[in-house]
Amino acid sequence: MRGLVRGAAALLGVAALVAGVWALTRPDSFSSMVAFPPHEHFVHDVGAFQLGIGATLLLALIWADGMAVALAGYFVGGVAHTVSHLVDADLGGSAAQTWVVGVSAGLALVALVARLRQLGWVVGYVDPAPAPAWAPLVRQKTVVLTTFRRDGTAVPTAVSVAVAGERAYVRSFEKAWKTRRIRNNSQVTLAPSTGLGKPTGAAIEAVARPLSGAEYRAASRALVRKHPLLHGVLVPLTHRLGRARTGRTVHFELAPAAATDQRTAAEGVRSGSMS
Repeated sequence: MRGLVRGAAALLGVAALVAGVWALTRPDSFSSMVAFPPHEHFVHDVGAFQLGIGATLLLALIWADGMAVALAGYFVGGVAHTVSHLVDADLGGSAAQTWVVGVSAGLALVALVARLRQLGWVVGYVDPAPAPAWAPLVRQKTVVLTTFRRDGTAVPTAVSVAVAGERAYVRSFEKAWKTRRIRNNSQVTLAPSTGLGKPTGAAIEAVARPLSGAEYRAASRALVRKHPLLHGVLVPLTHRLGRARTGRTVHFELAPAAATDQRTAAEGVRSGSMS
């Protein structure tokens, strides 16, 4: 059922975008196709509305927040509508109408930015019930992952994170120095930060574990769902283009150090009672 919903939304979204671009760039052809009396400015407006509808449907496939999706779709359509009025100033409409349309698009943009700030600039899907230790990082767009050299020197790196229950996931590439440091020492810390990597909260001690197989794919899905553009498109493309230099993409699962210690102690008790 989920595939049907997403497939229908994607198909309708692409169709609306195609119709919008067609109406905006070839209004005479579009009018002929729909058997509508040709009026260039009116058809341009129809194209603008179609772009807004198409953008809304396609964003709904990757953005989790309905308000952000609605505002973004309105903004796309509003910008196209404003451009239509400016280009067609001699064909119809008025300066007052152009101002109203433009100001409305600007208001939608202001509201969209405010909403994105409320969401921590995270537009994708996040775990609604994370482990308490990871709760501060659920909506965190960027975190500081601190790894340690052999001599104990701490090395902080800004990365993206996705939380799923008791686990947090981060992504790197095979030849990255932080990947090598984790393989030598799995003890790390994770702290919320600004986009530039300046810590904004307390660090969480954790244990990192490299993933493979189904766990690797689960980590990838979690990162893509939370960061659809960054980790669904940009990061994989960057890794693919630089694979000869950076090596393959790697994923790490992070577990809170306290929980790992408790689990290890419990396993030791069970092992002792069986012997």
